[in-house]
Amino acid sequence: MNKLAFWFLALTRRTKAIILMTVDSVLVMLALWLAFYLRLGHVYVPEGNVWVLFAISPFLAIPIFIRFGLYRAIIRYIGGRAIWVIFQAISLYSIVFTVVVFQTGIGLISRTITPLNWLLLLFLIGGSRFIARWWLADVYSGLTTSKAGACCLKRVVIYGAGSAGVQLASALECGKEFKSFAFIDDDKLLHKQKVNGLRIYPMTALAHLIDKYQITDVLLAIPSATRGRRSEIVRLLEPYPVHVRSMPGMNDIAQGKIKFDEVREVDIADLLGRDAVAPDQSLLSANITDKVVMITGAGGSIGSELCRQIIVLQPAKVILFELNEFALYSIDKELRHAVVALAMCEFEIIPILGSVIDAVRLKRVCTVFNVQTIYHAAAYKHVPMVEHNPGEAVKNNVLGTLSLAQAAISCNVETFVLISTDKAVRPTNTMGATKRFAELVLQGLSLEEGHNTRFTMVRFGNVLGSSGSVIPLFREQIARGGPVTVTNARIIRYFMTIPEAAQLVIQAGAMGQGGDVFVLDMGEPIKIVDLARRMIHLSGFEVKDEHHPSGEIEISFTGLRPGEKLYEELLIGDNVSDTAHCRIMRAKEDVIPWGELNKRLDRLRAAIEHDDCLAMRTILTESVAGFVPQCAVSDWLWKAEQDLK
Repeated sequence: MNKLAFWFLALTRRTKAIILMTVDSVLVMLALWLAFYLRLGHVYVPEGNVWVLFAISPFLAIPIFIRFGLYRAIIRYIGGRAIWVIFQAISLYSIVFTVVVFQTGIGLISRTITPLNWLLLLFLIGGSRFIARWWLADVYSGLTTSKAGACCLKRVVIYGAGSAGVQLASALECGKEFKSFAFIDDDKLLHKQKVNGLRIYPMTALAHLIDKYQITDVLLAIPSATRGRRSEIVRLLEPYPVHVRSMPGMNDIAQGKIKFDEVREVDIADLLGRDAVAPDQSLLSANITDKVVMITGAGGSIGSELCRQIIVLQPAKVILFELNEFALYSIDKELRHAVVALAMCEFEIIPILGSVIDAVRLKRVCTVFNVQTIYHAAAYKHVPMVEHNPGEAVKNNVLGTLSLAQAAISCNVETFVLISTDKAVRPTNTMGATKRFAELVLQGLSLEEGHNTRFTMVRFGNVLGSSGSVIPLFREQIARGGPVTVTNARIIRYFMTIPEAAQLVIQAGAMGQGGDVFVLDMGEPIKIVDLARRMIHLSGFEVKDEHHPSGEIEISFTGLRPGEKLYEELLIGDNVSDTAHCRIMRAKEDVIPWGELNKRLDRLRAAIEHDDCLAMRTILTESVAGFVPQCAVSDWLWKAEQDLK
């Protein structure tokens, strides 16, 4: 039988269609004969003109079946929708057959023959399709499995027996990588029931299922669950030796970004258990809808997410300002595709290559396009890299912010929002110090008279999945078999998802009156070593340590990097007040008068011009409250020049 199946699978689609038409012709005549047999109660031999009915029945049925697409479907993938199509095709054929019989008078047959014929044909045509589907899919699955290697087949349990779980099981059935063995669901009424041939179990049965079926993966199919509930489920699954993955979100599937059966690693945001707060639509649209909006650093992690959320709010124009050519190309292409896919109203998307230290180009862009709102996300942010190149960080993060702010003032930009960081609070590194100095620049300018630009700063911690963050690094290290590197066992960080951070930035920017420093509620801090352990467990591995010497992946402690500190803070002082949004606070920070700050900016320019890293550090230390450098000057170029001297 398998040889016959392989032979059939190897045929061309046209040949397969001809074979199916021939089989259906036989089944059409067989259904008619069985209808006579059941009606008369004995073996029936057609007499007289009745032979004509048997002869013409395939010529009536096959064109109708072709019209309904019965020969275009791939048999081994045929699904429940096909039943309705088959029902429609056979019903139409039965009506046509009945009209022909009783209008032409070909053969004298009982009126009960035609409904019997309809019922039998439905059973034969539909049944033959699903028998073939079961037979061919089983053979094809065996063929692809043998090609890929049985050892590569992942044996899975699906968590969630709702519509998403059932659809996922059906999709995986046609794939080559996963084989489903059971469902797990919290609904007690579903326990011991079966869906798609798979039994539904409670969570307590997972250990038994792992032993019985050698389960390697648990796939989460609970897209409607809250973030808090997903976090609870992930924590329950952590002790088990299985790789926890999740099905994609419905939005990603609907937008075509990802396939339904394309499972992915469990979302690290589920580990936080933090549900997003519904945004205030009036705050979201205040600085964006029908306005010309410019995003600097548009191709970065935060900048690109700001772009995605901004286009949904229907701006008049979006100016993408980015130094990295490929990053600019990527976000421009993505946004244009999203505008078409989501059928948004048309507006201009204008990609501009440029650096924020180019004051002339910034002013031209703001003037020509009449920019009304700026989100300034362009910055050098990687702490060790900035520590080794402090002059470029000062130039980009401080003087770049100054150039953009002055361009905004001269072009009457209404709102300027700076994306800041928790590392700006009592910094121990150059990156944090430059970001706090950038805040001071905007605070100083906001106190100056003669302009109408509102300057606002939004300060928050780490975002999950951003470029250079620990999450992608840990995933890569786990995939390589370890070790997973953590700088210090006591280090903690605040985390937030990129979409939530961008949404809160937009809302905070709308609340600014001028010179405001807003701080986002980051929730509870997380120990990085605990995050590493959880990611290892959820990948189906055991941490290798003194208590578990047989574990697969080790955690290695490498020591704090230059400028890195154990704990991050969000406030310099304790002077903080609530706002209209429960996750946005307003901080009251000290300001340096613009006259004094401007002198220090002149000194910074001179220090950069002469590549004087010691002078730069001195100015930053004088200006930024709490800046205590954790290491000596680490600029590679400056140190090499000192050695030459």
